[in-house]
This record gives sequence, C-alpha cells and structure tokens, in this order.
Amino acid sequence: MKTSTKNLILLGLVIIIILIPLIFMGNSEFGGADGEAEGVITEISPDYEPWFSSIWEPPSGEIESLLFALQAAIGAGIIAYFFGYMKGKRKSANNR
Repeated sequence: MKTSTKNLILLGLVIIIILIPLIFMGNSEFGGADGEAEGVITEISPDYEPWFSSIWEPPSGEIESLLFALQAAIGAGIIAYFFGYMKGKRKSANNR
C-alpha cells in the first residue's frame, strides 16, 4: 500500500474520531476538570477556602481558550522541531 493511501486512510479515521462525539453528543456542554474538582471540594468541605488565587484572570473565555491553544501550539512546535532535528541527525549520520 502506498504511503499517500495510508495517510489518506489515517486522515479519514482522525476526521471520523473527531466527528462522532460531535454528532452523538451535539448539545452537551464539555466542562473542564477544574470546575468539577471545585464542585466536589465544596460538597465535601463547604467551609474550605483556597490558599492560592490566580495572579491574572483573562477578561473572557475566548481569550482563555486562545491562550490555551497558543500554549498547545508552542508545545507541539517544540516537539515537532525535536523529532525533525533527530531525524535529520540520523539521516546525516547514515550518509557518512
């Protein structure tokens, strides 16, 4: 099987994996773990007071999502650079 065919099959599988939850759970709200943890802590100990608060709160949820996506993109870029560097290093060593 050609590499391009394998890549197209994998891309199709990724799209299916992304779309299935959106189709079957379309009107659901996907909350984060932080909110769930806060609810459980409040339920267990109603008088609990957090010992730390954020230095800066983003003005809106959209900016918070943007910063999270930016952080993920920078991390993915660093990982991709590392793998590319190691592949180039290996390829260079094989050509000697």
